[in-house]
Amino acid sequence: MTLNEILTDEALRLNEFPVAREKVFLAHAGVCPLPRRVAEAVAECAHAGTLDGQEAFMLHRLDDAKKLSAQLLNCQAEEIALVGPTSLALSFIAAGLNFRKGDNILIYHDDYPSNVYPWLALAAQGVQVRLLNTRGLGAVRPVDVMGQVDENTRLVALASCHFISGYRLEHAAIGKFLRERGILFCLDGIQTAGAFPTTVEYVDFLAADAHKWLLGPCAAGILYVRRELQEKLNPPIYGWHNVKSPNFVAQEKIEFRDDARKFEAGTHNLLGLTGLIAALEFIREIGVENIAAELARKRAWFVPALRAKGFDVLNPEPKPENASGITSIFQPGKDLAPLHKKLADAGITASLRADRKGQNYLRFSPHFYNTDAELQRAVELL
Repeated sequence: MTLNEILTDEALRLNEFPVAREKVFLAHAGVCPLPRRVAEAVAECAHAGTLDGQEAFMLHRLDDAKKLSAQLLNCQAEEIALVGPTSLALSFIAAGLNFRKGDNILIYHDDYPSNVYPWLALAAQGVQVRLLNTRGLGAVRPVDVMGQVDENTRLVALASCHFISGYRLEHAAIGKFLRERGILFCLDGIQTAGAFPTTVEYVDFLAADAHKWLLGPCAAGILYVRRELQEKLNPPIYGWHNVKSPNFVAQEKIEFRDDARKFEAGTHNLLGLTGLIAALEFIREIGVENIAAELARKRAWFVPALRAKGFDVLNPEPKPENASGITSIFQPGKDLAPLHKKLADAGITASLRADRKGQNYLRFSPHFYNTDAELQRAVELL
């Protein structure tokens, strides 16, 4: 199945994405609706779990989840752990590193809270937490990072794309700069994985749940830990799976598994991971590069149409490498909650978000299967 087939065959599109029968869903930067094939995979797994032990149907496919995730990120399957929510994975990283007195880390205070709180908590250990300065909301440029690290910076933690502005990070350029200086780089990849190429050649850690652009279930996410760093990252959790326990017998010495299984303490979310596999197979079938090109095409038409309606647009004319699938509009000092409700009443799902100063934004985040006609309908209602 190709992207073009989905967009030109309405019966096929509605079959693959049942949500499109009910509404115009333009909120994939929040929590996505499940494609039919993903929901059916989860249902099949659940039904099989009524006929045998739940592991019988799915346990052998965990390697598939890791292999597909590794293909998506361009890494090795042994570098992928299946830990669930992005918040949990990022917390594992923050809590699992050993910091020295005088170390500092650099974060962006206006990132999504999942990528802020785990790092702020390190201040209690004496780590200096620096807050990145930017020229605009979410507009983190390589030069901003380069100018705000020093010889004591141990780690930089950023998001691959800002959840309101839609400003996409040039993470490879930033990561290469940091790698050359021995500074660790952690990436919250949830707003690009499945929508834009998000590879980890110059990334040390990455976390991404499946429930946004990957079109998968909630709490079925992935954690990438670069092989060379797995020994240095010690998880704050212990269980029968990540600590070696031959024949399920606890040993006198705690000895972790040798690969990313070190971060998987106990039983997996088998239903969720079944859905993750189906979602990753679907994304691979369509092609991330094709998805990225389609999202860029949509945004190139959508932004001028929104501005023509009298709205300001965050990140309106980005460089191609900074464009994403997110488009957020606002009017200074105006509450857009009534407009958000108007769209919802008309069957159009968007997201309402706000910044630190209280300005709210109407955020649109269509995916590849949304049609131009659906976007036009949203514009007409504004």
